[in-house]
Amino acid sequence: MSGGEHRLDPAAPVGIFDSGIGGLSVWRQVAHQLPAESLLYLADQAHVPYGDRSASEIREFCLTVTDALVAEGCKAIVVACNT
Repeated sequence: MSGGEHRLDPAAPVGIFDSGIGGLSVWRQVAHQLPAESLLYLADQAHVPYGDRSASEIREFCLTVTDALVAEGCKAIVVACNT
């Protein structure tokens, strides 16, 4: 492996996040389509709703949530927010 490459653990979870709990419908579909996958759902209740926020605020929230999911070992991240 070269310096910038990482090997993903096939057993690692898929992270799903939303600005609230609305993304649970996305979680249900992912769970249905990929029943063997481990899923980790994160609802950003601290900043809900995203709809009235500026693009730069939303970008910061998303980066923070993504960093948290990566720190939990997620191999992929689904953004379930319609914002």
